[in-house]
Amino acid sequence: MKIVYIVNVDWFFISHRLPIALEVLKQGHEVHIFTKDTGKMDYLKSLGLKVHPINLERGSINPFSSFKLLFDLKNKLKKIKPDVVHLVTIKPVLIGGLASILAKVPSIVYAISGLGFIFTNTMLKAKILRLGIIPLYRLALSAKNKTVIVQNLDDLRILRQYVAIPESQTVLIPGSGVDLKQFDFQPIPLKNKIVLMACRLLADKGVYEFHKSARLLKDKYPDVRFVLVGGIDPDNPTSLTKKELNEWVKKGDLEWWGHQSNMSEVLSQATVVVLPSYREGMPKVLLEAQALGRPIVTTDVPGCREAIENGKTGFLVQVKDEHSLANAIEKLITNDELCLEFSHNARALAVQKFDIEQVVKTQINIYENLVQSQHAN
Repeated sequence: MKIVYIVNVDWFFISHRLPIALEVLKQGHEVHIFTKDTGKMDYLKSLGLKVHPINLERGSINPFSSFKLLFDLKNKLKKIKPDVVHLVTIKPVLIGGLASILAKVPSIVYAISGLGFIFTNTMLKAKILRLGIIPLYRLALSAKNKTVIVQNLDDLRILRQYVAIPESQTVLIPGSGVDLKQFDFQPIPLKNKIVLMACRLLADKGVYEFHKSARLLKDKYPDVRFVLVGGIDPDNPTSLTKKELNEWVKKGDLEWWGHQSNMSEVLSQATVVVLPSYREGMPKVLLEAQALGRPIVTTDVPGCREAIENGKTGFLVQVKDEHSLANAIEKLITNDELCLEFSHNARALAVQKFDIEQVVKTQINIYENLVQSQHAN
């Protein structure tokens, strides 16, 4: 088989799809990656993957650059003649989906990892964009021989309101899995407690609520450290600014560790891991944290609620509510027994539901079934 992955940026491919591509390669297939180069291309090449830089601007809605990208992808696909194209995240699904149909690619996998701010935001801008995006989704997802992968059932339900997708062509895979060897169980630090939030620093991830909850708890528990991990994302309209973050740090509200690549080491330092997001596909950080045995506090919203077991591996709280968030964090930082109980349950859940090996096997089955049905027709 020849498989092409179209992904927004190289680092995202490494963090979310690399194990699948490497297993496909190991089985003797040819793997191509179309992605924006942010300096990780040589690493991907060194693994035996064929990489093709594309000019994909995540934050841009410029129609000219989108058309340019569309025809560039179409021409590249016509040259390679893949058996399967696997599209990951919104822009690759939309533009890559259209390019794959125009290039007559026989099988397409659409990985919808969350529907993004256009579907979740109530601002006028999002509502206007939605009107233009829905016909695009219909066109991009109109391939005959396809599989649509969703990470939670809420996304599938919303998508189905706008696009007709047969049940037989959808698969639910809860996230991109966790390497249980790399994210092995680690004893929970109960002496010097750290409450940690790791994500791209966007308003939609609940960063402001985390900051406010830290301020609510700081006076009462001065020894507990509140830590933000992650970089700002200038391409995203809801990103925090460096100025805001530096002000919070200067006031002593929280610590900011910036972007970190060794997440197993970073998350191991936490006593509690927090993600008060407004909506997710299936947040990888929560799966990784639970694999390490970390209790979770997250919001009762699509994607987040499916990632944990409420009352067993963590707590679900109200969205956009720093008081609800602070109360749940307080329950854990004041109760070591509960932390230990949630820690063991969290590891057990990760082993049972989020093992990367199981996810990889499911993905490869999808490719094989699509190629079989393409030969049968």
